[in-house]
Amino acid sequence: MSWEPNSWREKPARHMPDDYPDRAALADAEKDLSHYPPLVFAGEVRTLRESLADVTKGRAFLLQGGDCAESFKEFHPNNIRDTFRVLLQMSVALTFGAALPVVKVGRIAGQFAKPRSAPTETIDGVTLPSYRGDNINGMAFTKEDRTPDPQRLLRAYGQAAATLNLIRAFASGGYASLENVHRWNLEFVADNPQKERYAELANKISESLVFMEACGVSNVRAMREVNFFTSHEALLLGYEQAMTRVDSTTGQWYDTSAHMVWIGDRTRQIEGAHVEFCSGIENPIGIKCGPTLDPDDLLKLLDVLNPQNVAGRIVLIARFGASKVEAGLPQLVRKVQRAGRQVIWSCDPMHGNTIKAENGYKTRRFDDVALEVTSFFDVCRAEGAYPGGVHFEMTGQNVTECLGGAHHISETDLSSRYHTHCDPRLNAGQSLELAFLLADHLKAERLKSDN
Repeated sequence: MSWEPNSWREKPARHMPDDYPDRAALADAEKDLSHYPPLVFAGEVRTLRESLADVTKGRAFLLQGGDCAESFKEFHPNNIRDTFRVLLQMSVALTFGAALPVVKVGRIAGQFAKPRSAPTETIDGVTLPSYRGDNINGMAFTKEDRTPDPQRLLRAYGQAAATLNLIRAFASGGYASLENVHRWNLEFVADNPQKERYAELANKISESLVFMEACGVSNVRAMREVNFFTSHEALLLGYEQAMTRVDSTTGQWYDTSAHMVWIGDRTRQIEGAHVEFCSGIENPIGIKCGPTLDPDDLLKLLDVLNPQNVAGRIVLIARFGASKVEAGLPQLVRKVQRAGRQVIWSCDPMHGNTIKAENGYKTRRFDDVALEVTSFFDVCRAEGAYPGGVHFEMTGQNVTECLGGAHHISETDLSSRYHTHCDPRLNAGQSLELAFLLADHLKAERLKSDN
């Protein structure tokens, strides 16, 4: 069967809602979306693929981060700005440590839907559909809120469009200029132990800019603007299909909902709908790789999703948990390396380290997150692979959702600013702290290879 944007409908689809009360209304909403303007453009996607090809070859590093699940309630320009700003801070730290360009990809402008362990939730004897993300249903535990509503798809598109508009303005309108490296510091990072280190880094960058200007090198685009790309999990395939268009210059299909999409650990069945859909689009594709992924099945996935072994097409996102990396990751890396597949190995240290605190809050320990990143780097190096990226759930807000870090967030602190709609996120201070840890690791590797 030849691929079409709707060919996924002939395959089994997991973790997608099947309880829309009005299927005709859902079809109408998807039809409306298919006539809406694209959110991203084919040329931008090709630029990202070229940048990711450099990562594949060890000439760049991938930083992917953002919200666990975007929400309608917390949609605000300040929240978008702060997340963008933290990613810039992290990028600068990584660039300085690795002496490599950093490809910046946000989990933003479309990261709404989430897979759930069970289709329903029971509280005090009342059973309702599980919350699946704001583009499907609402979080409040009421029948009205939990009923899937097709109009939420249109609202999610509008929020994604507005988010992208603001990000593009930040990226190219002067805000991202390295001249603003001191101004990027968030107020609540100011009392963070990382403050002095960030200030030292910012001073070095400022001095370099003054020197370059004195040499007559002052109008370099890379110093005043950034390429910033968007990504989300391609989970709700009706939405993705509606946003998939033919590029008039190449005749190829692009999912214009984001520059990059990924397939989750729960939806990467080789004969499943999500793999089928992603096999036909030209966007870079991420594959979440967890403890249940068999190495032979990973090669089969690569055969389907990247049969021509093109660099920049595939990002393998390892998500094991700090205690399981050394047992599960080496065999995957070894298999892919021996097969000569061109992939990016990236580390998601968030999803395998989720725990439940004694007070009932879902959380993660900063030390576990940091340990998984370090273990990931060690395994990749030992197997002869380049550890080319990281993938974080983080926010620019001053939340208290993950334990530990320089501010020593405790279980009793969680309730003070626990705002996530789904999984716990690193706050700005923890994100920057992790970036410096990564920068130290990358710098050490660089100096070792130079010697």
